Amino acid sequence: MYVSHLTLHDFRSYATAEVPLEPGVTAFVGRNGQGKTNLVEAIDYLSRLSSHRVAADAPLIRSGAERAVVRAAVVRDGRTAILEVELVPGKANRARVNRAALPRARDIVGLVRTVLFSPEDLTLVKGDPSDRRRFLDDLLVLRAPRLAGVRSDYDRILKQRNSLLKTAGAARRGSSSQEAALSTLGVWDDHLARTGAELLAQRLALVDALAPYVGKAYETVARGATRDDAEIGYRASLDLAGATDRDDLARLLLAEVERRRNDELDRGISLVGPHRDELVLTLGHGAGESLPVKGYASHGESWSFALALRLASYDLLRSDGDDPILILDDVFAELDTERRAQLAELVAGAEQVLVTAAVGADVPPALAGTRYAVAGGEITRES
Repeated sequence: MYVSHLTLHDFRSYATAEVPLEPGVTAFVGRNGQGKTNLVEAIDYLSRLSSHRVAADAPLIRSGAERAVVRAAVVRDGRTAILEVELVPGKANRARVNRAALPRARDIVGLVRTVLFSPEDLTLVKGDPSDRRRFLDDLLVLRAPRLAGVRSDYDRILKQRNSLLKTAGAARRGSSSQEAALSTLGVWDDHLARTGAELLAQRLALVDALAPYVGKAYETVARGATRDDAEIGYRASLDLAGATDRDDLARLLLAEVERRRNDELDRGISLVGPHRDELVLTLGHGAGESLPVKGYASHGESWSFALALRLASYDLLRSDGDDPILILDDVFAELDTERRAQLAELVAGAEQVLVTAAVGADVPPALAGTRYAVAGGEITRES
């Protein structure tokens, strides 16, 4: 799988841009603020319908423009499809495949698959649990695009349920309509348990599938490490008692929701469910001792673990049958010479690798290929 052409209209800094691409390595080189990351961000957006740099879509639309369009020709098994997303402020985005409109924008997710490395990846290790949950859910959806709907449904259910908890909690403290709010809340408890159980079951299976790839990747990128040093696990907001079946998980979730009812009413938020879970990252430090990466790992170990998570994602997606597009966004400037060379050698054989760098010297020799200079909104292919 690779992108053979990228077209942008009013996306980020570009009023318009046309970039032909090829399999193999393509590097975009230019000083910070010239627009090189905007190009690879657009391709990654087509994959996930979200940006690795901002939480909302509004910053992706060029200042003063009414909408933005990202269009890419994607080649898979010798066949080309034209994928397009239109971003419209304050309205639902629209998506098309070969000019035909899709019922929902999220139906385009997974038609092109990317794995993106960036300096922001440190948040996977040092950031909040929500960053690690997002990492898992993004990977879930790339592997099984139908789960975009499950993820969206769960977010909607959670928002509605939290609103009811606030209403019921206020009613319990002297306001009216407590009985009605509690009655309605029971319906949303069932929705939360059922949809949350599906998301939870998928996450548990994903962590099991991903874990051996993480150990292998960490051994490769961390000096002197073994594949047993880096481990990942899943910590739920309730005792799962070893359950992995969706129906069993739904029953456990519903029982725990009912047990925590008073706490939830007091606080006005949902305290049970996948939104409270954590992807646990640990490192062995000798003598069989494993410690959380966050708070205990050095800067170099944290970087190695973040790289291992991305490399593991790539290997897992690749095991599903397709080479994802690898995007290395300004990542080499953050790595020492040895890690640069190691990462470059690991990814050089991918079907398509897109690299951004402030200076050409940051791109390792193993990733020699097509190079574009990006400056002042102009994208120029170098000979």
